[in-house]
Amino acid sequence: MAHTAEIDTKGAWDGGKSPFGVSYGKMMMWFFLISDALTFGGLLMSYGFIRHKYADVWPKAENVFTHFPFVEQHLPLAYVGLMTFILIMSSVTMVLAVEAGKRMDRKGVTTWMFWTIVGGLMFVLSQAWEWYHFIKGTEAGWVRNVWDYETGAYVKQIFHGANMAVNEYGVPQFANYFFFITGFHGTHVFSGVIINLVIFLNVLKGTYEKRGHYEMVEKVGLYWHFVDLVWVFVFTFFYLL
Repeated sequence: MAHTAEIDTKGAWDGGKSPFGVSYGKMMMWFFLISDALTFGGLLMSYGFIRHKYADVWPKAENVFTHFPFVEQHLPLAYVGLMTFILIMSSVTMVLAVEAGKRMDRKGVTTWMFWTIVGGLMFVLSQAWEWYHFIKGTEAGWVRNVWDYETGAYVKQIFHGANMAVNEYGVPQFANYFFFITGFHGTHVFSGVIINLVIFLNVLKGTYEKRGHYEMVEKVGLYWHFVDLVWVFVFTFFYLL
């Protein structure tokens, strides 16, 4: 009778590596990103609800964000598109930094982390420039009849730009959500730039070279990719739809 080999049923289903074998730092980062995703999701759903409520008078983003540096003619969403491109490219450089870290390439990590920080700073400054022009408004402004208590009659008053109470471009809720959602995301980007700068300085000091791994670069990379992904949703829901 032929000998029958015994099969280790437990080993046959063993993949060799547990999918839960991640470090404490990575796990906590994922927990944070999930909670943050729920926050952004709630903001965007709230925005969608209010926009649907005021659908007839809700301003179109392509008619509001038409400015571009050193260009006098109107270019709908061109500057926002440039901002999106800059942030996506910073995500690419972060991927390259993480990949270099896995190869223990200190020079590569230094180079790509530097360009990631530059991209993040460019995005933050670009968003500040966009805010400035949104608040400043157009030269024509918005003419509104306001009751004058001294004369006891309506008088014409011109409003320029947008704030939390008055919006030249349409209903005040549009400006409120613009400031809150883009400002909340911009705070994340700015925080990411500061964190990346700290990691970058540690790379220059050789901290992770001494540890024997660049896992910290991978963890901040998860945060940076999340920030980039959230912007894609903000850009789609707020500017394109």
